[in-house]
Amino acid sequence: MSRIGKKPIPIPKGVTVKVEGNTVAVQGPKGKLDTELPEGITVQQKDGIIVAVRQNDSQAALHGLARALVNNAVEGVTKGWTRELEIVGIGYRAEMKGKSMVVFNLGFSHPIEYPLPTGVDATVDPKQTKIALTGIDRQKVGQVAAEMRSLRPPDPYKNKGVRYAGERLKKKVGKTGAK
Repeated sequence: MSRIGKKPIPIPKGVTVKVEGNTVAVQGPKGKLDTELPEGITVQQKDGIIVAVRQNDSQAALHGLARALVNNAVEGVTKGWTRELEIVGIGYRAEMKGKSMVVFNLGFSHPIEYPLPTGVDATVDPKQTKIALTGIDRQKVGQVAAEMRSLRPPDPYKNKGVRYAGERLKKKVGKTGAK
């Protein structure tokens, strides 16, 4: 029994949903997204809500996934998605170069230029230690955030690096002196 899959998705005002085969096209005030549904899962639209329906119980594992994908698309075109990163370390910083390039100084001998894909926008705070990524596609925003974090993952010994906002790290104890 998929509890998530059975939940109806309310369609907000200003959002149109079109179902064509196994593709759901969601259009709203922030843009347009197309979502592919797995085979065996269909979407029905009635009375201002969307319901994901599976053909039989062999698609039970994909039922909640399909509903979540459509819900993420509906939320993305209405509110959008945001992911925040923090840069920790002396001399570590980021800055915008134009509209579609983020330049990182992360303790390497060279600055790292990260081109932003279309559909994802970034803003860097004045202290150059916080980055906010925004976009309508949740998967794309999360992927860009993960790639930026992988440029210098948080170090468990010194806690330096690029991390998600609010990410808790376990600090490890360093070497003990030889006696």
